[in-house]
Amino acid sequence: MELVLEIEDPEALTGAALERIAADEFMPDEERAHARSSVREDEAEALAYLVDPFDLVAEVPGVDLAQASWSSEQIDYDPDDEEWDLDDDASDDGYDDEDGDDEDRDDERGDGTGGEEAEEGDAARVR
Repeated sequence: MELVLEIEDPEALTGAALERIAADEFMPDEERAHARSSVREDEAEALAYLVDPFDLVAEVPGVDLAQASWSSEQIDYDPDDEEWDLDDDASDDGYDDEDGDDEDRDDERGDGTGGEEAEEGDAARVR
């Protein structure tokens, strides 16, 4: 799973994270001071205090989150840059380019799902 987020209101994000930190009654004072400082300096840190990867998938049937990692980088968005094309095969979306008719969509199983059945361990990309 890969998520690309645009932070539209850094002040709101930072403020919400600071509120969450202030409300955490189990956080030691020294850790709280460090957390406040980190959140004020970096929006990614603020986001990390607000988003729990386990909560994102807790209600998804058949899914057990074994491990989650967090990394971020601040970059400028350029919609014309190929790096921002999140579709692995953008040139072949399974549709006929002329009419957009989904009858041309690949359907190898013949069940209307549009492709091969996923094997155990297959990765999924969320866009």
